Amino acid sequence: MNFGILGSGSWGTALAKILTDNGNTIHWWNRSEAAIQHFKTRYHNPQYLQSARFDIQKLQLSSDPVSVIKHSDVIVIAIPSAYAAAVLSPLDKDIFKGKKIVSAIKGILPDQNLLLNDYLKKQFDFSLEDYFTVLGPCHAEEIASEKLSYLTFTGYDQPTAELIASAFKTTYLNTITNTDIYGVQYAAVLKNIYAVGAGMAHGLDYGDNFLSVLIANSADEMAGFLRKAGILNAEVGYIDHGNSPAKETHHNYAASVYLGDLLVTCYSLFSRNRTFGNMIGKGYSVQAAQLEMSMVAEGYNASKCMYLINQQIGAGMPIAETIYQVLWQHIPASEGFKNIEGCLV
Repeated sequence: MNFGILGSGSWGTALAKILTDNGNTIHWWNRSEAAIQHFKTRYHNPQYLQSARFDIQKLQLSSDPVSVIKHSDVIVIAIPSAYAAAVLSPLDKDIFKGKKIVSAIKGILPDQNLLLNDYLKKQFDFSLEDYFTVLGPCHAEEIASEKLSYLTFTGYDQPTAELIASAFKTTYLNTITNTDIYGVQYAAVLKNIYAVGAGMAHGLDYGDNFLSVLIANSADEMAGFLRKAGILNAEVGYIDHGNSPAKETHHNYAASVYLGDLLVTCYSLFSRNRTFGNMIGKGYSVQAAQLEMSMVAEGYNASKCMYLINQQIGAGMPIAETIYQVLWQHIPASEGFKNIEGCLV
């Protein structure tokens, strides 16, 4: 199984490290020829996770995404959601024929307002049976320092999901599989929005007591949206570890890929969404916070996308809607959180 990675940011770099640490040679797209030359001489990404060093013999680097896709059986897409369509749309309509795609995107493509699998179906007629996701809770920085982490691989084709997952399993990375493609993706989108809210609360000088209530209510709001969206197979308090190489779980919304990812994104100092929200809470404008960070906070675009999607779903989402109003309708964060205070239970 030959792996290709599209995307060389911190998450793409972390996934590349996992695969090469596990003995895989990978094809890896980087838009910058200068960065590719830096890899070849210094053995690390010049911009992201600089402490993660690579065996250059295991890297087939290219600035041509077509070449990477051509030479790969499994393509991991780790491009920020805001830029994914710009990279993918010029490609030939048949380029992914016979390939497996693993989405490492933690957002919705904003121009399309679509999850990646729906965009691929629309743009390339790509089958959902050949589509998989890889999601956390897992910060790239902890992968670089080889702190024990967990990833969930999701796909309808469970034998292939387990095979892909096994390629990522290392001494510092455990893997889990399930079949809840839409659930895990929407959960990943929503947890970024709620993490922006947690950062706002911190910036507004709310304490840990309030933050715990905010996150607990956010988890409940997230589960309510998932059920309202038709993801009805939630099982709480039940996990079947099974005997497969990659642990297989039922769709347990208290498990790591749902609640765990929400918690780490809301609390961790590595969380760019929390950092972004903290700046907004302290009075930064959206534009100023984006410039200061120089990295993408997926929760910003996601808040608008989910607001629009929920116009059709009709779930009760006062927390997510308030975060959207602060970011896109420019209501003061302090005013928005006064409204949130009244809806928490």
